[in-house]
Amino acid sequence: MTKPNILILMVDQLNGTLFPDGPADWLHAPNLKKLAQRSTRFTNAYTASPLCAPGRASFMSGQLPSRTGVYDNAAEFRSDIPTYAHHLRRAGYYTCLSGKMHFVGPDQMHGFEDRLTTDIYPADFGWTPDYRKPGERIDWWYHNMGSVTGAGVAEISNQMEYDDEVAYNAKAKLYDLARGKDDRPWCLTVSFTHPHDPYVARRKYWDLYEDCEHLLPEVADLGYDNQDAHSQRIFDANDWRSFDITEEDIRKSRRAYFANISYLDDKIGEILDVLETTRQDATILFVSDHGDMLGERGLWFKMTFYEGSARVPLMISAPDLPPGRIDTPVSTIDVTPTLGSLAGVDMAEIAPWTDGEDLVPLVKGIERAAPVAMEYAAEASYAPLVSLRYGKWKYNRCDLDPDQLFDLDEDPNEMINLADSPEHSGTLTTLRAKSEARWDLDRFDADVRASQARRWVVYGALRQGGYYPWDYQPLQKASERYMRNHMDLNIVEENARFPRGE
Repeated sequence: MTKPNILILMVDQLNGTLFPDGPADWLHAPNLKKLAQRSTRFTNAYTASPLCAPGRASFMSGQLPSRTGVYDNAAEFRSDIPTYAHHLRRAGYYTCLSGKMHFVGPDQMHGFEDRLTTDIYPADFGWTPDYRKPGERIDWWYHNMGSVTGAGVAEISNQMEYDDEVAYNAKAKLYDLARGKDDRPWCLTVSFTHPHDPYVARRKYWDLYEDCEHLLPEVADLGYDNQDAHSQRIFDANDWRSFDITEEDIRKSRRAYFANISYLDDKIGEILDVLETTRQDATILFVSDHGDMLGERGLWFKMTFYEGSARVPLMISAPDLPPGRIDTPVSTIDVTPTLGSLAGVDMAEIAPWTDGEDLVPLVKGIERAAPVAMEYAAEASYAPLVSLRYGKWKYNRCDLDPDQLFDLDEDPNEMINLADSPEHSGTLTTLRAKSEARWDLDRFDADVRASQARRWVVYGALRQGGYYPWDYQPLQKASERYMRNHMDLNIVEENARFPRGE
């Protein structure tokens, strides 16, 4: 079997409900729409955890946070956990990352042979929550609603600067791969930070949505007192009382978010154009780490199992997978075994290290029986929350809160909690049993607390005296670039050209 090249396009905080079957018709995303037409589209794909670092560690490893130990945005991703980059590299692939993956800890590679950019977020333990202090708000790094009240137009921002660099390096790497200096198959992961808040966009993309009919949420703010317990914790963590959110703020925030989807579409189009013009074939996977509530119910950002936060786009364009729509619920932890399957890796070598399932059998018509699992144990939680998506049902459980049971076919906005409905007691009992069989919440809570406590000690110690952070520093060997005197100019020029002289 010829091992295919693999291009993974990852974005950050992209709401999966905007991808009911590829990008929604009203989104200005021609490149993603073109990609969708030739992809298997998983319309009910879910993150393993609705937060950046936990979701990404799970995506790369195929393991839930309770197994990786990456509970929050400052938990170490251990170097002994195999990732898809390890599996593919072991099978003979060249593996490379351009962009964000929010690795925390001294290992900033996790199986990638090359990394082209630094990360946009810190790699240390500074963002560690503390379950010992429920209700404490750590102001200097917690989200707040300033992202909403400050929404609007900007031609450059911290995140734009980063994603411009990510795309530039990805295109340069694709050109380099086309030169044929390395005959190994390759896996290039390109990971952007948009459309993650703050909700700021360039004018050219902002103007695309001047007459957009989707600038207000379907479900208006329910009011703090009418929110469920976890949503109230999110409101408090986001410091909602310090901000007066107007309808215009909501419109501007959603408009900028949609504009940044179009910005990403342009970047992805540039990358795909390089792939095409350099005549390289590749399996292409498009995914997000988690979603964004975008003002639905009054909630913003992520940190919840509601659809806007937990559901993500997932599309795979591969020669062996027919284009089409798959409605069966799947997870981002299914990506690692699926990549192994598509690359011809012995699945027996991947199976012990993953909680996910290979999606290829599902695409080929074999029914999936297992529910999709999600976990959350970071800021705005005081104890771990877990969730199962099983057919049309979603069941959420936390030791601090009443159970939640939603029928997503009849109630896609999750407005009616059926957990106390006698009519659905059988469904609740079945799903609670499945949840209890999978999770010991007392043990989960103890593990999270121990991890947090250790990190508070270590971080406090490492910030005393000399400070040597783990942030990744991209390396470039200047003496091996372009033309140098130990090189033959004729060979340099010929080898750097694609296509070669004709």
